Amino acid sequence: QVHLVESGGGLVQAGGSLRLSCAASGNIFIIGAMGWYRQAPGKLRELVATITTGLNTNYADSVKGRFTIFRDNAKNTVDLQMNSLKPEDTAVYYCNALIKRDLWGDYYDYWGQGTQVTVSS
Repeated sequence: QVHLVESGGGLVQAGGSLRLSCAASGNIFIIGAMGWYRQAPGKLRELVATITTGLNTNYADSVKGRFTIFRDNAKNTVDLQMNSLKPEDTAVYYCNALIKRDLWGDYYDYWGQGTQVTVSS
């Protein structure tokens, strides 16, 4: 089994900051890309940011310059530093990782349980 466990969500005023953390554990051989997605009420889940094993990053236009994604390959963790938060950032944030469980297997998509981020105006 593989588990992704998120932490760090909460309630913050507009302009504030939060840092989300996600740790992958279990039967892991190697982790490929990791990332954060979010889903607001009534909307589809959308990409927030991704980071490769080589630390190349990709951000949604709506968060560029405000959010930063970090990764620690030794600890199997990925963090999302969120600054200058806006009410429209309110959503459930999900950690995602592409993981191989053995040398000969394929990469599979794994998701965390989600953590709520609420930004008040």
